[in-house]
Amino acid sequence: MSPLSQTSTTTPQASERPLSTRRNVLVVIALLWTVQLVALMAALSGITQAEVAIHFRTTEIAWFTLMTLLTGTFFLPFAVKAAALFGKRRVLLVAIGLGFVGDLVAAFATDYRTLLIGRGIAGLYAATAPLAYALTRDVFPRSWVGIANGILAGGVGLVAFGGPFLSGWLLDHHGFRGVLWFMAISTAVSFVLVAAFVPESTVREGGGRMDWIGGLLLGGGVTGLVYAVGQGSHWGWDSAEFAAFVVGSLIVLVVFVLVERRVAEPLFPLTMTRRRPVWTALLATSVAAGSLNAVGVVIQLLVLMPNIPHVSEGLGWSGTHNAIVTSPISATILLAAVGTGFLARRVQARLLLGAGATLAVLGYGIGTQLHHSAGQIVGMGLIAGLGTGIVVAIVPIMIIEVVTPEEQALANGAQTLGQGVAQIIVSQLAFVVMAQHGTVMHGIQFYLDPGFTNGLWLVVGCCAVGALLVLLVPGGKRLDEAEVGQPA
Repeated sequence: MSPLSQTSTTTPQASERPLSTRRNVLVVIALLWTVQLVALMAALSGITQAEVAIHFRTTEIAWFTLMTLLTGTFFLPFAVKAAALFGKRRVLLVAIGLGFVGDLVAAFATDYRTLLIGRGIAGLYAATAPLAYALTRDVFPRSWVGIANGILAGGVGLVAFGGPFLSGWLLDHHGFRGVLWFMAISTAVSFVLVAAFVPESTVREGGGRMDWIGGLLLGGGVTGLVYAVGQGSHWGWDSAEFAAFVVGSLIVLVVFVLVERRVAEPLFPLTMTRRRPVWTALLATSVAAGSLNAVGVVIQLLVLMPNIPHVSEGLGWSGTHNAIVTSPISATILLAAVGTGFLARRVQARLLLGAGATLAVLGYGIGTQLHHSAGQIVGMGLIAGLGTGIVVAIVPIMIIEVVTPEEQALANGAQTLGQGVAQIIVSQLAFVVMAQHGTVMHGIQFYLDPGFTNGLWLVVGCCAVGALLVLLVPGGKRLDEAEVGQPA
């Protein structure tokens, strides 16, 4: 509230507060829809992939999800730099618009290759999440920043709760095409909400220009590395192709670092990423959150793939049955995430991240042995869901605590980039691990129970690494002590 309004009479103050609150609520709703659409599309893709694989008779179903992650990873550095230069809301709308184009291509696709092209273009929408989280710091007053971040992250619980019911209904009545068209319609709604209610941030870099060379080097290096991991099982992990891609990608990333040290306006300022609180927070959050996002690869195939003796040992649930069974887990994620948004005002984020990752390790560790019935899935999920809710809510808050408002978009972009790379690598390794105990029949990859068990063990190990990395993060400010931007 301005100084003028503070000196006014009681009546104007009373009328301004509800207007301010309504404005904040509308902005939260618009950003919540936009952020959670990223998670919802990932959830719908995971639940749909079994039917897509059977329909197109492909053993390359991993690319149905991987294509969006690849293009999103490549586009992300350009998006966050552009947001710092030209405005977060403006770039947010561009990313949503491009994502809508990709959704339409996928919805109209009649062959698997065209479907993957559409999914790749749609992956550009992934840049919306870090931009939306950065906007919460810029356009809300201090008292709303933690709450807004908690609500945005807590929406993962809503997605986890409603997504399976929605996808189950869509799959049962309209097939995977219905899911693809729902994605396109939802992206259009996202564009309308942001255009109508979200103000532009006043926090941006003064002047500056795009670091095109740095973006191409970073995006190309990371994309090449991820592609090599995705193709490793087909090429052979000791093949010349795999080694060439990995070595070439690492060389490109080294060149990126050298270039960034010499350019006047680097893509990700090294003065920011060299600070211990920043790089340790980026590393810990990327590994912990990326590993948790990758667990869906294992769980969704476990519950949705059919049960065929000696061929496939999935649980064979329908989408609707999956939604009913997992609804308590989704509610746990939601409550944990929203509660974390409040708790972060009093407890350091690094402690909450460590606690959340540890709970996820415990829950999925139990699941490695007990995942053969609905009761066992729920038991595993309630513990892991509590940890997941804490982790997804604390990641953006943790970044707020270690960077300035001017660095927020770039730091969020760096974290999302690292998290995406971790998710892609863990997801692809999970496919490889599961396929070691499986078989291909009629062009479809099926998995046996030891494959699902080993896939869960992989995720447990990666989550444990994320929990241990928290020990590197130094103590710092709490959310209430962090500097926020001027509300627009």
